[in-house]
Amino acid sequence: MKLILDFFPILLFFGAFKFYDIYTATGVLMAATALQMAIIWLMERRLQPMQKATLVLILLFGSLTLALHDDRFIKWKPTVLYGAMAIALAVALWGFKKNFLKMLLGGQLELPTPIWGKLNVAWIAYCVFMAVLNGYVAAYFTTEAWVNFKLWGYVFPIVFLVAQGIYISPHLKSDKPAA
Repeated sequence: MKLILDFFPILLFFGAFKFYDIYTATGVLMAATALQMAIIWLMERRLQPMQKATLVLILLFGSLTLALHDDRFIKWKPTVLYGAMAIALAVALWGFKKNFLKMLLGGQLELPTPIWGKLNVAWIAYCVFMAVLNGYVAAYFTTEAWVNFKLWGYVFPIVFLVAQGIYISPHLKSDKPAA
């Protein structure tokens, strides 16, 4: 159910684009994301900061796309989101000496402090990579190619998360008592 909910907006966006156009798809994305966040809120009684940021940026950039009839806004939304994430993680880590990832996920994962540091740097690099990649595709490819990239580009976070899981698995602290 969670997986379907995660991919629900992008699949509807892709379908609306294929059958109509980028502007219809943008409106569908905005509505689907708002519905997705409402469902998540009803299930969990809260939204994560990333979910809130995603909703705000989709509604903002989607509204600009529709009001100005300019698809560049929706195409650059992922670059802005990933760039903001990279900056926030970097400023927290190197400016304030705080590991934002550990603050967010430390209650769910118990990892040694150096591993949290490496994960944070990996997330900064990943977000910069995704911001640059999306910006390149948005700037130099057609809207249709960008929409296809958005759908098939979901392989990048999946690969990153699997690699992250493989990296942290030996470092997870066990709940089993020592024999």
